[in-house]
Amino acid sequence: MTAKTPKLLPVTDAGAPAGFRSGFATLVGRPNVGKSTLLNRLVGTKVAIVSDRPQTTRNEIRAVLHTPDAQVVFLDTPGIHRPRTPLGERSNRRATATFDQVDVVCMLVEASAPIGKGDRFIAQMLQAVSTPKILLVNKVDIADRRRVLEHLVIAGELGTFDAYVPISGLTGEGVEALVSEIVSRLPEGPRYYPEGVVTDQPETFLAAEIVREKLLALTHDELPHSITVGVDEIEEREAADGPVLAIRAVIRVERDSQKGIVIGHHGAVLKEAGTQARLELEALLGARVHLETHVKVDPHWQRRPRSLDRLGF
Repeated sequence: MTAKTPKLLPVTDAGAPAGFRSGFATLVGRPNVGKSTLLNRLVGTKVAIVSDRPQTTRNEIRAVLHTPDAQVVFLDTPGIHRPRTPLGERSNRRATATFDQVDVVCMLVEASAPIGKGDRFIAQMLQAVSTPKILLVNKVDIADRRRVLEHLVIAGELGTFDAYVPISGLTGEGVEALVSEIVSRLPEGPRYYPEGVVTDQPETFLAAEIVREKLLALTHDELPHSITVGVDEIEEREAADGPVLAIRAVIRVERDSQKGIVIGHHGAVLKEAGTQARLELEALLGARVHLETHVKVDPHWQRRPRSLDRLGF
């Protein structure tokens, strides 16, 4: 048996000792169940932005967990939901396409919220998949023990899963047990990425996502999910006081009123988001950053297939 390789993943055989296990695992669930928070916890650093707004993740995020005996390539997918736009439809397809391309599927439900129709819909979809499945009851840090036990009982009624693990992606509770469950279901294989590599996402993607994260946090419910951010290039330049990474981020919204929300009174929102993003990028990239932001109105970009293609969705 050999590890499955999702078509979108470039693979580099970096060698591995005898008995080494490696493979691919996907995190799935309805929006806002904590997939990105868990992914960051699993690999020990930030590779996916986090927001309390549902449907924050739009792309498939890939991250690598290294242990002495195994390597797990995780795929964090968009939350599966009832789509209202072509963007939502594409996000759903991106999530469900991973089900039979990986070695393990991890489905998340929330311990702090009732298990609902969305959870049952996803669980039902997974029953048609032969891939090993683990059900995770997440956010146990904000639910009492009785609620967690009730969810584990209900989870057992969602369908057939190979394991049930209560966890907290925020605090790390149960994560070690989860890793053991995943690794035990991986075949022997090579290192797909060299040690130290935690993601194959380009720095341009990470920079764009961090700018979007800061804007979502600052605008709260004022700004709908009709915002997207793109960074085409990160250029190293020489300045009088040393080298600096120049990043130009283009923020797209669908209406003029949304542009006003992003910019804020006298530019306050855009300035604050830019400052927060720059400081985080400097810490992540280990270099000084000059971040330039521009806001553009791109009407109905979520609903136009050509726009979605151009923006990489």
